[in-house]
Amino acid sequence: MVLESNYSLENFDPEVLREYDIRGIVGSNLNENTAYTIGRTFGFVVKSRSSSSTVVTGFDGRITSPKLHHALCEGLKQAGAKVINVGMGPTPMIYFAHHHFNSDAAVMVTGSHNPPDYNGFKMVFNKNSFYADEIQNLQSIMQNETLNIEEGSFIQHNITNEYVKRDLQNININNKLKIAWDTGNGAMGLIIKEITSQLQNTKNILINENVDGTFPNHHPDPTVPKNMEQLIRTVIDYKCDIGFAFDGDGDRLGVVDNRGKIVWADQYMLILCSEITKLYDQPKIIMDVKCSKVFFDEAKKINCNPIMARTGHSPIKEKMKELNSPLSGEMSGHICYADDFFGYDDAMYVALRLLRILSNQSKKLSDIIGKYPATYSTPEIRFDVEEIRKFAIIDEIKERLKNTEGEIINIDGIRVQNKLGWFLIRASNTQNQLTCRAEALNRSDLISLTNLIQEQLQLSGVEYRFTHE
Repeated sequence: MVLESNYSLENFDPEVLREYDIRGIVGSNLNENTAYTIGRTFGFVVKSRSSSSTVVTGFDGRITSPKLHHALCEGLKQAGAKVINVGMGPTPMIYFAHHHFNSDAAVMVTGSHNPPDYNGFKMVFNKNSFYADEIQNLQSIMQNETLNIEEGSFIQHNITNEYVKRDLQNININNKLKIAWDTGNGAMGLIIKEITSQLQNTKNILINENVDGTFPNHHPDPTVPKNMEQLIRTVIDYKCDIGFAFDGDGDRLGVVDNRGKIVWADQYMLILCSEITKLYDQPKIIMDVKCSKVFFDEAKKINCNPIMARTGHSPIKEKMKELNSPLSGEMSGHICYADDFFGYDDAMYVALRLLRILSNQSKKLSDIIGKYPATYSTPEIRFDVEEIRKFAIIDEIKERLKNTEGEIINIDGIRVQNKLGWFLIRASNTQNQLTCRAEALNRSDLISLTNLIQEQLQLSGVEYRFTHE
């Protein structure tokens, strides 16, 4: 029997094959045929490298996600895969389903925190991220392999209750807390009421909990302070103990303290470390190269062994397994637990762990954060450069600074730590951008560091000026 399809195979636009996922603008460089081709090529990989060929799939709340997901599933089925569709939900729910069903692979249709006209695909294979060269090889498979049409299977399975139950496992709130939750009209809104209705000793204020792929209230990226303004107002108006914000697919977490101040990932990671260090002797805690030096210094004081790693949730998850680390994080808000959890980034689970810790504290969150050294820092600065130049610029700066005073860290771009503080210049793996960050103990030293960054960029033909408020 010849199986027919409403979709056709097509070559990928090279721009959509990113380092950690496949992502593009729907109707421009990504469409339903792209999704179908991903299904056929990724399905080919799964069939050739596994025995049962089971693939869990799901999608976020973007307007284009259902149609892209349908095309993806058609491609997977015609590659001979056994598809288990868990429907709409946050990315961590698809990761959970991958473990729950012990499937060979999983694919999530999501544009994450990108603008509404974007969408994409995150893939895992055999409990590991499918990224870097493996993603790039899908183009080669499309062009060089014989992709025979086979008859797979497709079933639907609602796994929401199982996911919620697992996230709440061992989460005991011992003192009353008032919590504001901003799901940003993203996919975490689908399960937020299921979570909060089962949280004892809490009063919960929900905002933007309805899933809406146009993101009418603010963009779902908690690393941008402007996107946190609504949550900050809610925390202040309702006198909350803490506020949480999620990105569009629920794998990154933003936090606001009881005074309405943003608590960045390298700050709340120290709170998470304070619990982990009671469970392990000198646990290896991984944090990315964009993180404050304060984190590394303070983590050592509480008997943790902090390890700096290159940015990217996929390589960090890989590093966790290599070092048997129970906890890792990124400044972007990707936090992974592997002590009593699966080692993937679930922002809801991280929020619940924070609540458990906070409910056992007599101090307010602002007081806990306030004990750490105060610094002057820039936000993460991003600016466009030519794609073909971005890594060359970093190499040029490394060469010029190779004999500079201080500690030079080259694991991802160049990070220099000296008596003034530290700064980082790195190339983005996902966009045609450079990213920079600097931190010092006083404003004058911070300006000196940013002037040095500007000088180095200018020597490589890049004009950028820092503004200091």
